[in-house]
Amino acid sequence: MRHPLNTPIGRFGIETDEESQGRCVATMPAYGLISPITGTPSLGPLAVLVDHAAGLVNHDRRGDDQWTVTSELSLELSPTCAAVIASHPDEPVVGSARFVGAKSTTGLGECDLSLGGELIGTGTVRSYFIEAPVQLAAWPTPNGATEAKIGLAAMMAVGDPLRDGDAHVLPQRADRALNNSIDVVHGGIASAGLEAVASAAANTGRADDPLNTASLRVNFLRQFFAGGQSRYVGTALRVGRRSAVADSQAIGSDGKIATIARLTAYR
Repeated sequence: MRHPLNTPIGRFGIETDEESQGRCVATMPAYGLISPITGTPSLGPLAVLVDHAAGLVNHDRRGDDQWTVTSELSLELSPTCAAVIASHPDEPVVGSARFVGAKSTTGLGECDLSLGGELIGTGTVRSYFIEAPVQLAAWPTPNGATEAKIGLAAMMAVGDPLRDGDAHVLPQRADRALNNSIDVVHGGIASAGLEAVASAAANTGRADDPLNTASLRVNFLRQFFAGGQSRYVGTALRVGRRSAVADSQAIGSDGKIATIARLTAYR
């Protein structure tokens, strides 16, 4: 199933091939998604696919009076993930998700990422089951679709990257197409922004010898509203010759930290 271009998953070209109780299979093009900060291929957008597929299997387990909100997202990528994507420019990444264990106050979904018959990563989404909101944002229809956005910066609606001392900063502009059903920035897209600034911080001064993202662990603290001074901020904790660890924050239009992440990268 194709999704409207004025939705977060439609903006990233995600197609849902299967959705049944306890399982979701979806695809997303990943080749040519270039970081607006470093100018190198970005692996952060894979979080958009994980959030959709693994989040959906959690959402499908909700009760009639329940809704889900993501509290955690993780992404674990193989050492050859970037190389496999580069060698398959015309094939989308396949995300195959299933739920893990019994449902409680939270649910856990796990998603395998594969390309060209090779497993290139896994991811998880943990969701809270909450009381269903009285009103949800209207889900756009195909008739309201806008034109496709070209390039990762346009797809994410981010501004020009900035430096604040040692920190890398990426402004997040308001764009209704990036918002989920409760009208805040889609968790996968926020995760991609967090990965972008953290990866840039880890790779400062390493243009000729970049480190590839290996893991990303995201905690969603509160709703992330875009616009105004909303931004992603990434700082390095430690950078070595063959590995680095960096932290990042998504700061909303209200000036509050909405989402945090820790990234590990390796040569």
